[in-house]
Amino acid sequence: MTRPAARGGSRASADRLARLLNLVPYLLARPGIELAEAAGDLGVTERQLREDLELLWVCGLPGYGPGDLIDMAFDGDRVTITYDAGIDRPLRLTPDEALALVVALRMLAETPGVTSREAVERALAKIEHAAGDLVAAPVEVRLPADTRQVEQLRAAVESGRALRITYYTAARDETTDRVVDPLRMLMVGGRAYVEAWCRRVEAVRLFRADRIDAVTELAERAVVPPQARPHDLSEGVFRPSPDLPLITLRIGRGERWLTEYYPCERVEAGDGDDWLVSLRVTDLGWARRFVLGLGPGVTVVAPAELAEQVGAAAVAALDAYSAPVPAVARAADAPRTAAPADPALSVGTQ
Repeated sequence: MTRPAARGGSRASADRLARLLNLVPYLLARPGIELAEAAGDLGVTERQLREDLELLWVCGLPGYGPGDLIDMAFDGDRVTITYDAGIDRPLRLTPDEALALVVALRMLAETPGVTSREAVERALAKIEHAAGDLVAAPVEVRLPADTRQVEQLRAAVESGRALRITYYTAARDETTDRVVDPLRMLMVGGRAYVEAWCRRVEAVRLFRADRIDAVTELAERAVVPPQARPHDLSEGVFRPSPDLPLITLRIGRGERWLTEYYPCERVEAGDGDDWLVSLRVTDLGWARRFVLGLGPGVTVVAPAELAEQVGAAAVAALDAYSAPVPAVARAADAPRTAAPADPALSVGTQ
């Protein structure tokens, strides 16, 4: 059983939806336009335009019978919209729809990396004004992160100041002090990041906001070298590549969620209910801590080096139970480990 990951499908669908929404008002304003001219204006091929028009024929209002669907007439290579299914009428929101939009826009306004926050706030103000008393509904919007920390990071990005940060790197289980020059704030996979030029490694790095233990805005301006380039995150933070270590795990039924959460190269049926899962990681040290946190339902199949490390760590943990417990134990002496739900699998992420 192999389940290759689908890539680009959702983006292609979103692009086509936006194109279809623009197509109807465009054609309404240009009755009888030639398909070749319309395709040139819209930036698509004539074949793609014809496929979009065929899809429009089955789009319309609920009921989807005669008089509900968008209709058009063809005269040779010319097209005219004869019925637009009310797409040109002003939008009238129900109370539930208005509240849903208010909540969504509030969340968007608080999301790091929004390039036009002012435009979002203007749209929010208009909908709140139209919604009236609904804006007083007991709905609170919170981001899954330290809001105060995120606000401080965003302010530094907007002001163009350099930052001094204390940062925990899960892949190496270490904490370091760095001076960084911020480029932008991002929200990827429900987590806030600051992308910055790291003076320590002289490269662009992504820093997760919830792993920044301390942050200080410096008086000096951020200076980003001309060779610095933002990461392409269109397919997520982690970009698996053949040069990264490949690990294979045997997982039980209760651990199958791993195949949904992590980008797996192969998922194959094993003995009984077991699956064999292969995935890339950036560091075997992190993979060791990751597997140890998953519990007895996961067994390392390959590489042998990782299996030995996991076995040795498990034996050391069992031995610790037989050792006397000190009268006073300092929590600061315990190493920090990555939680199972934290992939820490990012190229260019520190």
